[in-house]
Amino acid sequence: VLLYNFIHMIKKAKLSQKNKLLNIKKIRNNIDKIDNQILKYLSLRRKEVMKITKYKKRSEIVDQKRIASMLKKLVRKGRALNIEPYVIENLWKAMIRSFIKLEREKI
Repeated sequence: VLLYNFIHMIKKAKLSQKNKLLNIKKIRNNIDKIDNQILKYLSLRRKEVMKITKYKKRSEIVDQKRIASMLKKLVRKGRALNIEPYVIENLWKAMIRSFIKLEREKI
């Protein structure tokens, strides 16, 4: 009986591990799909940034007031969606820096 229980426990643990791995794989696939959507939106954002370079001088690329205002609004909206402020701030600051670099290359 002890051996049977031990073997049953091992089989159950193996099934549990297999289920865990399948769930992780499914969740990661969902994350990959979301990442692909984010890339599409980044592409759209890039196109808009490229349009605006036609109207800006090099000295007008960085608008600290706009950046601060954007971040404030985004953090507020993010909170409503249960997204931690540091996630919003870090992601957007990195994106803004990257697009500023792109603008500087194009102007």
